[in-house]
Amino acid sequence: MQYKLVIFDWDGTIMDSVPKIVNTLKLAAKSVGVTVPSDERAAAIIGLSLDTAVATLFPHDNEHWPSLAQAYQHQYKYGDNTETPLFDGAQDYLRSLKAQGVLLAVATGKGRAGLENMFAKTGLGDCFVTTRTADDAKSKPNPDMIQQILAELDVEPQDALMIGDSLLDMKMAYNAGIDAIAMSCGAASIAQLEQSCALTICEDYAQLALRLQAQNIETVFCE
Repeated sequence: MQYKLVIFDWDGTIMDSVPKIVNTLKLAAKSVGVTVPSDERAAAIIGLSLDTAVATLFPHDNEHWPSLAQAYQHQYKYGDNTETPLFDGAQDYLRSLKAQGVLLAVATGKGRAGLENMFAKTGLGDCFVTTRTADDAKSKPNPDMIQQILAELDVEPQDALMIGDSLLDMKMAYNAGIDAIAMSCGAASIAQLEQSCALTICEDYAQLALRLQAQNIETVFCE
């Protein structure tokens, strides 16, 4: 492993939660009475803090932004029952990296309470030495989350890697000056991720493990 620190996104990267988030956003819009977004538009804002996501997704409905945020939180907890399993191999790979002495962190658009709930649900909290949420830092793609993590752990940008599924994750890593690998199992399509500065795109954790173990990663998309 050529990196001292690996920073993971959560939704769409570790947990298969994109379908639930998309459906919840659509239920929230319907309950408030605004135009229901398409799946593609809803998925594109995953990774933003909730307030920023609502403002981005519903730019012409500003009078409804507070209601939409409240409706999203309610629908996520009580209105939608879409399962959110961990991606195959995610748990084993995280624990493998930790056992190798690699520092692991999370940078997520979830709120602090939401991330802690996911740690309680999955038992993965002990894998990470630090985390940043939408409550702790500026929203992606601002590099604030990554910069805070680097400063706390005293890690140089060249020794850190971001792993995420969205264009927001890739842009945040670029803005922070660190390498990034894209996972195609979440919010963005392969075609979209090919337009980012990801070093490479992995379909699953088996492929990610092989490429990092071989340290055979080349920048193939960023000009």
